[in-house]
Amino acid sequence: MIAVQAAKKREESLDHVLLYGPPGLGKTTLASVIAHELGVSIKVCSGPTIERTGDLAAILSSLEPGDVLFIDEIHRLPRIVEEILYSSMEDFVIDIVVGKDTGAKSIRVDLPPFTLVGATTRFGDLSGPLRERFGIVHRLDFYEVDDLETICKRTAGIYDCPIELHAVSELAKRSRGTPRIVNRLFRRVRDFADILGDGTITLDITKKALGKLKIDDCGLDRKDREYLGTIIEKYRGGPVGLETIATSISEDPQTLEDVYEPFLIQQGYLSRTPRGRVATEKAYKHLKKSYQGSLF
Repeated sequence: MIAVQAAKKREESLDHVLLYGPPGLGKTTLASVIAHELGVSIKVCSGPTIERTGDLAAILSSLEPGDVLFIDEIHRLPRIVEEILYSSMEDFVIDIVVGKDTGAKSIRVDLPPFTLVGATTRFGDLSGPLRERFGIVHRLDFYEVDDLETICKRTAGIYDCPIELHAVSELAKRSRGTPRIVNRLFRRVRDFADILGDGTITLDITKKALGKLKIDDCGLDRKDREYLGTIIEKYRGGPVGLETIATSISEDPQTLEDVYEPFLIQQGYLSRTPRGRVATEKAYKHLKKSYQGSLF
């Protein structure tokens, strides 16, 4: 808020912003909020879709002074495109090579001052030169239950769906600290309320719906429990490598690392060690398994 207000007061473009953290925490939404607060337009694109330098040049040359360019999954930008981005971010110019072989020449095109907002779920995959060109870097973390309750109430208001306060708390508690999940669960529970009730989301209907969706009291779903159960039952609690676990439960290792593990680690069900993943005592208790402790 301070950075946005200062940029507006000085009539400058906001410094480049990097947002990182687990998926579903509102990085894209926050980019739109920044553009709205600055009173400028926003152009949205994704890192993997910008395959050639010409694609990036076309996007940058279409920006108006002060505009926000939002690049999702910025860590997946091709390296050649990323290098073109350096001069654009620092000096607001872009160098384009025209022609081939001996007739090739470089043309420098001036760009209007703009703000690049990058979002990534894998902060460590960003190259050092790109990471250092962002003046404002923020990590988005999992939300508190109170914040998720506020989001759930707002969503209910948008859908014009009556919901009991106890049902709001139950949904927030089981949403893994993630706004995207609380909104998704709300829509599913609303289906149950329309079919099994009078359209009002009650605590009883919420519990019944979440039970059908296999989401337990702590927000763990079937895949979370399968992940932890595999470590405990097949590999004696670990340590075991990520690739081995992924093969055992037929899941992509990248999905496990990006989507499932951050919440499990933060909640204390899983720990990463140099030798692999280890299920904690809390995981044993949650799955009602007898905990033997470490052999070493």
